[in-house]
Amino acid sequence: MDILGIDFTSRPSRRKPITCIRCTLEEGLLRSHALDEWSSFAPFEDALSRPGLWIAGIDFPFGQARRFIETIGWPPHWADYVAHARDLGRDGYCETLERYRADRVAGDKEHRRETDKAAGSISPQKLNGVPVGRMFFEGAPRLLASGVTIPNLREGDPARLVVEAYPGVLARRLIGRRSYKNDTRSKQTADQHNARRALLETLRAEAPAVYGFSVDAPDSLCADPGGDHLDALFCAVQAAWAWRQRDNGFGAPAAVDSLEGWIADPLLLRTR
Repeated sequence: MDILGIDFTSRPSRRKPITCIRCTLEEGLLRSHALDEWSSFAPFEDALSRPGLWIAGIDFPFGQARRFIETIGWPPHWADYVAHARDLGRDGYCETLERYRADRVAGDKEHRRETDKAAGSISPQKLNGVPVGRMFFEGAPRLLASGVTIPNLREGDPARLVVEAYPGVLARRLIGRRSYKNDTRSKQTADQHNARRALLETLRAEAPAVYGFSVDAPDSLCADPGGDHLDALFCAVQAAWAWRQRDNGFGAPAAVDSLEGWIADPLLLRTR
């Protein structure tokens, strides 16, 4: 089975590209074969349109919280509210989210999905810091346009499958909250490099028990101080696990919210 792990960014460039690792899953072994870096959205869109059979794990929030969608009055179906967000344009979308926050009391400005609560991830409305709200705006409409199948959100081409990934939940399982990456050169440390090596070594040791397969990936992935190469591998691990769970909702709970979606990782099922 062809497996893609994609570490996404809302503004791809040569300095901060979208990173894709290409793997295969065969006989209980996930093996990495190639690493691509895309400085624009065009190669990402091309990858989504490539004929299957394949499954990709992509690191950005595919959906928004039900509380946000219902309170703001956006269409009550995933494809419709994604199209609505797209039609607002990037500036209009960001302004809409800012206005929503401005009129709400502290603690009720940005809402998390059930999967965010289980994963310990931030609200997909967040526009600054880690700008996952901007990533949603750039990523979700491209998924919609591509015609892929997103389990529990959108029925499309059954040979092109995409699941939401989140490397943070996998990394915390392996080394806790130890820092392993930074995009700012002056803040990159030797300890972070050691943490990346510990992540990969621990993943190799523990993947069979946790995910049900072994992982074969090169040490060179640890050389990237921004962590994107390792994060892409983690996305591939979560996608491979979801594929193995395809007869069980691709690893999502039976009552997953069809507005919000779900992050693919076995830890989330136990947390929930």
